[in-house]
Amino acid sequence: MAQALVECIPNFSEGRRPEVIAAIEAAIRGVSQVHILDQHSDEDHNRTVITFVAPPQAAVEAAYAGIAQAAELIDLGQHRGEHPRIGAADVVPFVPIRGITIEECAELARQLGERVGRNLGIPVYLYEAAASSPDRVNLEDIRRGEYEALKVAIEQDPARQPDFGPAKLGPAGATVIGARTPLIAYNVYLTTDDKSVANQIARAIRHSSGGLRFVKSIGLLVEGRAQVSMNLTDYRRTPIARVTELIRREAARYGVGIHHTELVGLAPQEALIDAAGWYLQLDGLEPDQLLETRLYNSMEDGGDEASLLESLAAGTPTPGGGSAAAHAGAVGAALVAMVARLTIGKKKYAEVEARMRAIAEEADTLRHKLSQAVSRDAAAFKAVMMAMKLPKDSDADKAARAQAMEAAIHQAATVPLEVAQGCAQVAELAAEMVETGNANAITDGAAGAEMAAAGLRMAELNVLINAQSAKDSSAVKAWQETLTTQRQRLANAQERVRVGLQERADLIAG
Repeated sequence: MAQALVECIPNFSEGRRPEVIAAIEAAIRGVSQVHILDQHSDEDHNRTVITFVAPPQAAVEAAYAGIAQAAELIDLGQHRGEHPRIGAADVVPFVPIRGITIEECAELARQLGERVGRNLGIPVYLYEAAASSPDRVNLEDIRRGEYEALKVAIEQDPARQPDFGPAKLGPAGATVIGARTPLIAYNVYLTTDDKSVANQIARAIRHSSGGLRFVKSIGLLVEGRAQVSMNLTDYRRTPIARVTELIRREAARYGVGIHHTELVGLAPQEALIDAAGWYLQLDGLEPDQLLETRLYNSMEDGGDEASLLESLAAGTPTPGGGSAAAHAGAVGAALVAMVARLTIGKKKYAEVEARMRAIAEEADTLRHKLSQAVSRDAAAFKAVMMAMKLPKDSDADKAARAQAMEAAIHQAATVPLEVAQGCAQVAELAAEMVETGNANAITDGAAGAEMAAAGLRMAELNVLINAQSAKDSSAVKAWQETLTTQRQRLANAQERVRVGLQERADLIAG
């Protein structure tokens, strides 16, 4: 049974200080089993939205870690921005993704709210599916008047008492926590700097003032342009295209148009397919008509690590050692890219920044090629198996089978040869990371070299086993010469790693 997954999209009242945003993201990322999918910051809104997925309890832990970090680093008394807010961690929704209900997500929200109120001393309001009363379902009702008004009302108005935590606001303000279905945060920028036009359009389209169902909107001034900022709470019943066209018509009344639009965070593929179908008049457009969707659905070997490991353990001929070799090399390349990016932007390493950017790009290219080789190796071996099953009743059959076998064996050797070359290149880049990269991450560079070494050795075994069956001795000799070259490249890189670690040991200790 597949593990339950929850999406969490905490909104933090900070979009201008990169170090604060990075600290909050690091706190979330530090929780095991959490995968951050997106981070969107806006300086005018002075707001950051982080999207992550995790198993239910891990999602609660990660959300708590982000709220705690934000409470330490953000002072609402000093915060100014276009977007309405009442807290450092302003709103934290849980969204059911797989194997969990909206009601169970609401219970997660209550667990988190109680903990935040008790341990952090932050007032918590529950909203949407977790709301404690009908007047707290809508976020805008809870956030009315923002931090400044709530600071007074929470102590004087019984209706503004929090669900958890003290009835008093500190520098971190209050946090709204809840559970909801997927929504789309969508902004439309207008060809004017007149905010009042955006306000008028927002009033015309939002449901609460007589507009479209499932649309919440406000008018803002962002990047010198009037912006209609929206939450589309049910994109199936009120599609993006319908909203966009109504805004276009309303804007025309004021002599302006749409300059461009923007997604904040992530949007379901279905919503964008629907919009494409509407604008292109592709009646009956289905997701399976997209090349990428058909490709992903047809791939037998899963693209992520969990799927690959399941496939390797399944007891089937493919994927096998060759695919594992390619994956090991890809992991090594990812580690190289990581160290390069941890070096970029640091004053201490300004002299090597240009080289680090080049290495990060090169490592990304290698990772992509090696990842593709995972399925290419499996396909090559399947071709060998198919050739072996060809008929051999007549001399003609035998000749055709022998020719097909030889071609398939050559391809089955070519893929791991390419993997071996890629792994040697990864090892060389990893050595450079150990020599000149961020001293706090050189062991990660060394780990990248070790992964590349493992990938190269596994790839070599696959080449040699195919060489035993190949009839073309000149080809076999060329393969062996290529392997000798790659082994030497690896040995040289490993020696550089050893020396680099030894010479920079004091930097690691520091």
